[in-house]
Amino acid sequence: MVHTCVVAGCRNRRTPGTALSFYRFPRDPERKQRWIAAVNREGWVPNEGSRLCSNHFISGKQEKNPRSPDYVPSVFTSAPLSPNAKEANPFEPYDKQEAQVEAANALLFLQGQGRFNEGHSHEQCQGEPESTSSCLYSDDERKEEGEGTEETLSESENEGKEEEPPGNSFTTSVIYEAKVNALKKENMKLKESLEKMSLTEASFKNDPEKVLFYTGLPNYFVFETVMWLLVPHMKEDKNAKLSKFQQLLLTLMRLRLDLRNQDLAYRFGVKVSTVTRTVHQIINIMFTTLVPTAVFWPSRVELRKNLPDAVKCTHPDCAVIIDCFTVSLEKAVSIDAHRHGARATRDLSTPSAQSAFVSELKYVIGVAPQGAVMFVSRGAPGNISDKTLVESCGLLHKLLPGDVVLAEQDFDIKDLVGVHRAELTVTNSELHDISQSNTDTKAEASQSATEKINVCRHVERVIQMVKKRYSMLSGPVESAFTVVDRSTNVTTFDKMVQVACALNNLCISAVPLD
Repeated sequence: MVHTCVVAGCRNRRTPGTALSFYRFPRDPERKQRWIAAVNREGWVPNEGSRLCSNHFISGKQEKNPRSPDYVPSVFTSAPLSPNAKEANPFEPYDKQEAQVEAANALLFLQGQGRFNEGHSHEQCQGEPESTSSCLYSDDERKEEGEGTEETLSESENEGKEEEPPGNSFTTSVIYEAKVNALKKENMKLKESLEKMSLTEASFKNDPEKVLFYTGLPNYFVFETVMWLLVPHMKEDKNAKLSKFQQLLLTLMRLRLDLRNQDLAYRFGVKVSTVTRTVHQIINIMFTTLVPTAVFWPSRVELRKNLPDAVKCTHPDCAVIIDCFTVSLEKAVSIDAHRHGARATRDLSTPSAQSAFVSELKYVIGVAPQGAVMFVSRGAPGNISDKTLVESCGLLHKLLPGDVVLAEQDFDIKDLVGVHRAELTVTNSELHDISQSNTDTKAEASQSATEKINVCRHVERVIQMVKKRYSMLSGPVESAFTVVDRSTNVTTFDKMVQVACALNNLCISAVPLD
């Protein structure tokens, strides 16, 4: 149904696309009578289809608050009120005057020149035409409020001289629009700055330097690949404080930067207990899924296929380069030696050494000639001998007949390697043989021996690279990470060492072989 405004001279109609609103006449008899009086059509009575458009309200819409100037429509071409308008009650003149004052102030404010200050309401009304200045009170009313007529008028005149002339409404709107645009630009800059500082997924996607700094991984693609591998094993928890992305990021930051749990709790806005639980859960998942995928002993065919030229010339049958490294503990702990094998317990100095307090952990690491970590043992007490550790860690069982094991230091495991019909080559002994040889043969053997020594030192660089990439492996290790998990019989830190080696194998930046 098409509605037309009932005000005489107003041709506004409800048509498609119009922004105008059309209002029914109120059901309240008193308010309805005031609307009829405002319309000012002699002898006219509205029906159910009568409508009043929003152009006749100061703010562009009606208000149901009796104190609002838009409680009754007031924007019309000036005409005397209808004689059938309801006579006002004794208190209505004051209410009507105040409503008109508010309406005038609202109109002035919309034009950019009004002030909603009670103390100046009379001053504004003083300079307005008679139609909007009916706020002047009688002398008796002014005396009751403690104000003199002459004093009020003089103050109004003085302040009126100080006021600037009204500005152009179009100019004011242009100024407001410019301010809004400036605030929008400032808001965008603040959002971009906040995004760079935040630890969100979006902030990592296009920032490889940020990925490398916080996770040790070369780019977001590798991070996403690790995420893809772990997500199926993460538990769904609707009440979880951290997303799956944040859980993995938090754990990698723990390994990479060796940040304390309290620090991570502040960064991610969670409790310390949440950080501790998250790190243990994600490390367990990575230990069972990522480590078998990235840390493994390749077949002999694979080893020979991509053997570096330096190794082909000196040790074409090289299967692994081994070495040991130690990590200090934050606090001396008791570690049961029997978990490292029966032979390990027999070689300890005293029976009580099975639960002796130790201040560091020792690991055997096996690196392929290509630079990837092939094997990492579990942590053993730092006072255990290298031979005992190599014998009990399980590395020897992976050797095949004819394999060559390279080592820079004397492990004293030649007989153990020989049992598996493999060969141990210690480069330090080769250097000693060169120093004892005569001058003629020394020059000829020098270059070959140097290449062998460089091959073995390669594993040391790999160890340093892993420790540099994941600072937590440099120690000292917190006591909470040295507790043995009964389900796997492996400490959390042992899992972390293997996880760090697995992540290192995923990195593109391999250690070059001289």
